[in-house]
Amino acid sequence: MAFRPSPEAKRERSAEDFDMILGFLGFWGLVLLAITVWMEFTGQPALGWATGLLAVVLAFWGLLRLRRRLPDRRARRHI
Repeated sequence: MAFRPSPEAKRERSAEDFDMILGFLGFWGLVLLAITVWMEFTGQPALGWATGLLAVVLAFWGLLRLRRRLPDRRARRHI
């Protein structure tokens, strides 16, 4: 007999998945920011890095807006 989570558990899990994706994008956003600033200070071309940073920031912003629509997590996932 397979365990089937309730629909509420799926919504909570999806909110937790959004949190992990936001953390991943936040980390790479900081890395790209540091690289872009370094490239600007050293006089090297930084347009590609800045464009990548813009894409990460826009993705982060969009996911954050979607995350706010989901309910708060009330339970932890038990493995």
